[in-house]
Amino acid sequence: MPTILVIDDNPAVATALEMLFALHDIDVVHAESPEAGLRRLQRGDIDLVVQDMNFTADTTSGEEGRALFAAIRDGWPDLPIILLTAWTQLEHAVELVKAGAADYIGKPWDDAKLVAAARNLIELHELQRESLRQRRATRRRREELRARFDLCGFVFEDVRSEQLLAMACKVARSALPVLISGPNGSGKERVAEIVHANSAVAAGPFVAVNCGALPAELIESELFGAEAGAYTGATRTRIGKFEAADGGTLFLDEIGTLPLDGQTRLLRALETGRFTRLGGTREHAVRVRVVSATNADLRGMVEAGTFREDLYYRLDGITLELAPLRDRRDDILPLARHFLGDAKSLGEATERALLRHDWPGNVRELRHVIQRACVIAEGDQLQPRHLQLPESPASPDPPEPDADSIRDALARHRGVIAQAAAELGLSRQALYRRMDRHGIERG
Repeated sequence: MPTILVIDDNPAVATALEMLFALHDIDVVHAESPEAGLRRLQRGDIDLVVQDMNFTADTTSGEEGRALFAAIRDGWPDLPIILLTAWTQLEHAVELVKAGAADYIGKPWDDAKLVAAARNLIELHELQRESLRQRRATRRRREELRARFDLCGFVFEDVRSEQLLAMACKVARSALPVLISGPNGSGKERVAEIVHANSAVAAGPFVAVNCGALPAELIESELFGAEAGAYTGATRTRIGKFEAADGGTLFLDEIGTLPLDGQTRLLRALETGRFTRLGGTREHAVRVRVVSATNADLRGMVEAGTFREDLYYRLDGITLELAPLRDRRDDILPLARHFLGDAKSLGEATERALLRHDWPGNVRELRHVIQRACVIAEGDQLQPRHLQLPESPASPDPPEPDADSIRDALARHRGVIAQAAAELGLSRQALYRRMDRHGIERG
């Protein structure tokens, strides 16, 4: 049952409020002076304060109430406070609401309005406390993730990215092959580096091969090397990527682009750890951890006969799915600030423009846009025009939210700032600024 602390020197007021709130399953405790009220707050378990503004007989200035309010706000900044007085003064109301008071109600009060205000504030306070608990748990979890593992500078805030990184670090120590799926430019190679950095072969080399960039006639020599004289111009023996990665990790990017002949040679090397160089007869043995990546539907390619089924199962030991940037929107602004560095900052309108864009080119596109904007912008702050993003008539700037809209969004999303901000078309920092401006407590 929620508990309200009533700080009022009139016992009759406390009794009336206790009877009123009891009808609505809300407990009331009473303190007759500011000092007693502050002592009771020290014990905890208070969800809302209803405080008088005057405690000394024949006093109507409200100075005692303002001092008490300041003391409560200083010691318990997140606790909602309703100011209650028979001497309502508009200037006092405006002043204290700006300072963070939740409401200002005159005596005699309207029972229904007072109960509704109290219930709404208690519910919002609980949502904010739950949000705060969740944020603290998230912060602890991510601090532990960064402390335990090498994340190779991966910038993230979105929960989907966090889950992917946690899984990548978990599977890194296993010997199973890893397949990373995701669209172009989403950061698959960085995830492969994280798998390598936290694996048992982290001390060995990390060798990346873009299979899509290899001409068909050079695939065999690139992967397995070539002996001198193996082809025209081969004047000396050269080692391939498998030998270069011996004792470490071989990252095969865009594995779906390998032709069937190359897939056959690759499968044998993966299964046996042995291969021969092009033009050679002697077998070479290597110990290589293989991580592959694709933006293609390998299962569909298997069904279509363009990718070997046995190779697919050999590569697909553990699959890590990296979502496109548009589906991990909490990563957009942290990544933008990372690419921006300390030279310039993002304005609120620029943040909204970044969040509206769908980023078909993913992280690669975002990096390019920010780097280009830095060159174009002459001042210290990037403006939307500097981004040169296509206009989106279907997604105009949302209207400036008022205090009620912000409170409603927070309530709908149980105090989760990121979700409320997304609904309002704001960044989290912009929503915090508006909450402060309207005197809405942070969770």
